[in-house]
Parts: sequence; C-alpha cells; structure tokens
Amino acid sequence: PAGSDLPVKLPHTWRPLGARVMGWFLVAALAIMCTMVWVGFTPEIKAQVTMFERLTFGALGIGIVVCVHAVTRSRVVAREDGLTVVNGFKRRDLEWAEVLAINFPRGAPWPNIDLASGHNISVLGIQASDGGSSRKAVRTLRTLAEELS
Repeated sequence: PAGSDLPVKLPHTWRPLGARVMGWFLVAALAIMCTMVWVGFTPEIKAQVTMFERLTFGALGIGIVVCVHAVTRSRVVAREDGLTVVNGFKRRDLEWAEVLAINFPRGAPWPNIDLASGHNISVLGIQASDGGSSRKAVRTLRTLAEELS
C-alpha cells in the first residue's frame, strides 16, 4: 500500500510534552499555594474578604485553568488524508495538497506551515522546548507532506 514506507504509522499525534507538564504543574502549585495562604489567614482576615472578592479570585483561577488547558490541548494529527492542527481552541483540518512547506526557523518557539492559499499557520503541538523530539517531528511531517501530497 501507499503508506507502507511512511516514517510513522498513521494516524499519528504529536503533543507538546514540556508545555503540558509545566502548565499543569504550575496550576497545581498555584492551587496549593493559594490554599495554604487561605488556611494561614486568621479568622478576622477571612471575615474581611467579601463574596465579590472570593468570586473574583475564583474566576481568575478558572481563567488560568482555561488558558493552560488551551495550550496543553494543542496537537498535530497526521492522517493519510490530511493533517489536523489544533492550536488552543482552534482546529484546522488540512489536506496534504494544501501544505506547501513546514518551516522551523532556528530560535522559533514552534514550526509554521505554509499553505497553498498563501496563509501560514503556527503549529503549537510541536514546541522547540521539547528539544530533539520537536526537530524529529518536523522532519517526519515534512516527509509525510512530500509522500502524501
């Protein structure tokens, strides 16, 4: 079959390991720190905190979790019929013929995909902070784009 000599078995998903680990570690650390500070408050100080302040603090915490979730859900999925790029809460389904080039300039935090439409999109599912695995992922995607387009 056409896909038998491909560098990976399709479908294949790439996710940013470092961003996922650090994101959820920081959320957990922030939650523990806030809990410890609240427990350390005296009853007089706790009584001075209004319901509006508590709700504001809770909304801020939810906002942080939503942002971390957006970053950590980023991924790239290669299939025989195309590529799916999920950046935060935006999903792009691409056919291989749309992918002209996959660029990963030195010093860039993540690669970009040049599209036949003249646009380019960032690929947050592969991050430079993951080191050699990110470069290998880009090489693999380039090979897939060449062979499947």
